[in-house]
Amino acid sequence: MGVHGTTFLVVLSPLLLLLLLPHLGVPARGSPLRPDCDSRVLERYIREAKEAENVTEGCAEDCALSENITVPDTRVNFNTWKRMEVEQQAEDVWQGLSLLSEAILRARTLMANASRTPDLLQYHLDKAVSGLRSLTALLRSLRVQGKGSPVTPTPTASPPPLRTLAAVSLAKLFRVNSYFLQGKLKLFLGEACRKGDR
Repeated sequence: MGVHGTTFLVVLSPLLLLLLLPHLGVPARGSPLRPDCDSRVLERYIREAKEAENVTEGCAEDCALSENITVPDTRVNFNTWKRMEVEQQAEDVWQGLSLLSEAILRARTLMANASRTPDLLQYHLDKAVSGLRSLTALLRSLRVQGKGSPVTPTPTASPPPLRTLAAVSLAKLFRVNSYFLQGKLKLFLGEACRKGDR
């Protein structure tokens, strides 16, 4: 083997070792986080939700919905939450996420049927729909799902009934979306990822 071949092996060996360490059961220093447990992923969607919330703050006529839309109550009783099993928390979060997704899809339909919806509002509705779909996929990747899922056993006790509110405007809808992501979803993902790392 010539000088060039030797140099190539010297340069390549550390790279090969770095790639092989995880497969040998040795954590590689500086290895990236799992995408589903990387807090930056959720923070991106929280930022988008806050942007939509800020854009619609004080918005009146353009943000009015032609019907009331049911959304999850985003308040969290921390004492109750801590006593819940992770499967119960998962069920609670899945119910909230499902209802919120339906609400935003319904709002998008209502606004599309309105005489004129500002492009900026349509943009944020589309982003919210896309974001909630991505977060649903992220939760699935954690393999923690709600009741009846083939992945996770049915909880031994049901979570408290999901509390709901009525949203009469996009401003209220986007505020609920923002609070849900910053509240229950963030709490649950943090706990689920900690349990998964043990």
